[in-house]
Amino acid sequence: MTKKKKIIILSSLVFLLAVTAVLNVLLVNKDTAASADAVTTANYFSTYRSERTSTRSEELLQLDSVIALYDEGSEKYNQAVDLKLQIVEIMESELVLETMIKSLGFSDAVVSIGMDSDNVNVFINSDELSSDTALSIYNLLRNEAGVAPTNIIIMPVYSQI
Repeated sequence: MTKKKKIIILSSLVFLLAVTAVLNVLLVNKDTAASADAVTTANYFSTYRSERTSTRSEELLQLDSVIALYDEGSEKYNQAVDLKLQIVEIMESELVLETMIKSLGFSDAVVSIGMDSDNVNVFINSDELSSDTALSIYNLLRNEAGVAPTNIIIMPVYSQI
């Protein structure tokens, strides 16, 4: 082969490599943008639970250190023990309510009970929220947790699990 043919072949191969790299970058960016939304929605419930669990674990560890630091019967000790018991009660209530809401036919649900307020937030795996669905959740929360309907917020979060 002549030197001219080698240069032409090498140049065309470099050109094809550059075109392949550009197309690869464009296609990858398009796919990750579309799949990022799907992954975020699909993992919403598990992500929320794991973040809630880690936050609560940190809070409980801090309370344990306060309990260990002060003498039994002191004001700070009693406050820390009371707060720890309140957190444990809220965790148990959330778990029971989530299970009961799932028993209404939802594939997943997350309940968040406020510590400083009477508000209860409910996130259900549903593409829409009908009045019958909302009413059944309101009744469940009112009967089981004694929550007033004005303190309940229900948010549908559609996730394909």
